[in-house]
Amino acid sequence: MAPLLNPALVALGAKPAHIERILRNWLQACPLAECEPAKMPPLAVRNALPQLEIDLEALARVRAEHRSADGSARLLLELADGQTIESVLLGRDGVCVSTQAGCAVGCRFCMTGQGGLLRQLSSAEILVQVALARRYQAVKKVVFMGMGEPAHNMENVLEAIELLGTAGGIGHKNLVFSTVGDRRVFERLPQAKVKPALALSLHSSKADVRAHLLPNAPRIAPEELVALADAYCRATGYPIQYQWTLIEGVNDSDEEVDGIIKLLTGKYAVMNLIPFNPIDGSPFRRTPDTRAQEISLRLYRHGILTKLRQSAGQDISGACGQLRSRLQIKSKPENSEPCNLSPEP
Repeated sequence: MAPLLNPALVALGAKPAHIERILRNWLQACPLAECEPAKMPPLAVRNALPQLEIDLEALARVRAEHRSADGSARLLLELADGQTIESVLLGRDGVCVSTQAGCAVGCRFCMTGQGGLLRQLSSAEILVQVALARRYQAVKKVVFMGMGEPAHNMENVLEAIELLGTAGGIGHKNLVFSTVGDRRVFERLPQAKVKPALALSLHSSKADVRAHLLPNAPRIAPEELVALADAYCRATGYPIQYQWTLIEGVNDSDEEVDGIIKLLTGKYAVMNLIPFNPIDGSPFRRTPDTRAQEISLRLYRHGILTKLRQSAGQDISGACGQLRSRLQIKSKPENSEPCNLSPEP
């Protein structure tokens, strides 16, 4: 159970079923005390719920909300220590959550990666993003694709996934763990009680190009990454979602398309082509729509299930990390300098 809820309530006499009910109410944006009379927790626990509700409210507050014409909405959340993170309300009852404040991978096409890693989020800080999202819309899918690399905060992310897949009422295949590729992912996820679907940021079929785009990602050849991911998908029965940000002149050539075909032919996979969402000051350019459609059609004709995604929030400069970056430019908090936290061993 989330540390914020468990020890104090146990000390007051709460049973596991009581804690699970309280946690379920929180994650589903219901009053904590809502419960069938016959299953009410002890009086001491009920008396503690108002303060607990205050504590949970203090985890994060919505600092800004930016709605896009495409129906998505980006939420800039301020945590209790003043750090800020982003969540995205997606169509079809989905939410994209952050797992870290900042990120250590340093992807060259991502605003978040340019500022480095500030700190890890606790499991409660990850979960509160879902609780807040459910105040705006139904949430039936949670993707861990916001700020941060989930593999670098493995314990807290896996705890959040387990709670969302149980008390949170989210189908396991609708919990999507996104990663640039880390051997720990392929070791830990098969052992988890709740096994999420996997999204793998590929971005190039060439090891050197991928290393340039993802400078701090583990050096695992694309062929080996796909083999590891394929083994996981066959064990879980969920297709792997490969992420490919299309950048003009970088990874949208015919040679790269040939590389995708070679890597994914015969694999249980979905290729998500995501046109680059422009970032202020970036040298990269978005692949033209006509070229993106050509790539998608060619992959489809080779039997590779391909989805040409539209990056959410383009009309509000909503690339991951931009809302937070704009806030920092206006007013930079004292504790916002990147730290050198190492990924979990």
